[in-house]
Amino acid sequence: MRNLIRQPAYNVNERPFMIIWETTNACDLACRHCRAQAIPEQDPLGLNTAEAKQLLEQVDDFGMPRPILIFTGGDPFKREDLFDLLNYGNELGLMMAVSPSGTPLLNAENLQKVKDCGAKAISLSIDGSTPERHDDFRRVPGSFALTTRGWQLARQVGLKLQVNTTVTRYNLHDLPELFRLVADYKAMTWSLFFLVPTGRGKEEDEITPAEYEAVMHFLYDCSKYISAKTTEGHHYKRVVLQRTILDEKGINIKDYTELHPVYDELRAGLLRVVEEKGLEPKEVIRRTPMHINAGNGFVFISRRGDVYPSGFMPIKVGNVREKSLVDIYREAPLFNDLRNPDKYEGRCGLCEFVGVCGGSRSRAYAMTGDPLAEEPFCTYQPGSWPYKEELAEKLGTV
Repeated sequence: MRNLIRQPAYNVNERPFMIIWETTNACDLACRHCRAQAIPEQDPLGLNTAEAKQLLEQVDDFGMPRPILIFTGGDPFKREDLFDLLNYGNELGLMMAVSPSGTPLLNAENLQKVKDCGAKAISLSIDGSTPERHDDFRRVPGSFALTTRGWQLARQVGLKLQVNTTVTRYNLHDLPELFRLVADYKAMTWSLFFLVPTGRGKEEDEITPAEYEAVMHFLYDCSKYISAKTTEGHHYKRVVLQRTILDEKGINIKDYTELHPVYDELRAGLLRVVEEKGLEPKEVIRRTPMHINAGNGFVFISRRGDVYPSGFMPIKVGNVREKSLVDIYREAPLFNDLRNPDKYEGRCGLCEFVGVCGGSRSRAYAMTGDPLAEEPFCTYQPGSWPYKEELAEKLGTV
């Protein structure tokens, strides 16, 4: 049987699977949840072109297989040297993707240049299924139209597309209609971001832990039709394992446990869309998202070269102007602690799913001040899963 657990095929103590570089904090949007608290102007203290090329060389220094490098922001298109940097990264043989914003810069010319410069994919964010809902979230009229047009243009030029949606109280009930859009535009992956209260994101914007659990089960249902994953919702990997075992036993999730009533609402909306569009479930097995976490197969570099475990965990461990990213990633004490689940506290430290989950280290830090604390928004009680032999088989521990 194909392995359900997606793990990097190398030692993440030596190299990350994914590197996020905040190329700039300049952006023409003013999103409610913005981690970067973006503004229209460039940061004069950001990495210049020569320093940025040195960063790309440091990424290359990790060796083979190379990490995936995501150019994010702000809006990467606000950097005048973006295409020069993409070209240089392509010459080095880096695997690159770009995460632009839904502004007039998201046009056919720029997307074609991204492709021509060697990037393989882009990710775009959509947080409401209608212009009114999305534009209210992004705080700029017209962003919905520009983003959805960008989706179409990206496909036309041959770029792979990931669609990102940040789940908040503003769009919780809109998720089935967002699924409809993702299916319509045939995105490579739908990634649901589970809000971490940092930057402009506030605790009052979040839904409850029980609602998050319901959303993860809804996303599992969606994964029968599209590729789906979460960001800062690491316990979704637990849900995938649990639901797979229940499916194999012919047990309906509603017969196993009680979920928040919003699950019934979201599932009904999903089934309505599936019926209307005549969607058929995929035959391939659904697998957990890649098991990476803050500082554990994942690293974030700010526009000024500061290195963090994640863009949602603002604990600086070094700067690429002063020390190689390779050495920072391998040697930073915090990173080594984050890669050691024996250091996790509370329920996470006791949980049988810790090897594939670990909880959001970023949310733990944001809400408790301790990056090793238990995941505050997970509802699972360690040891309560009854099908222990089946789980051990999936985890490869028998």
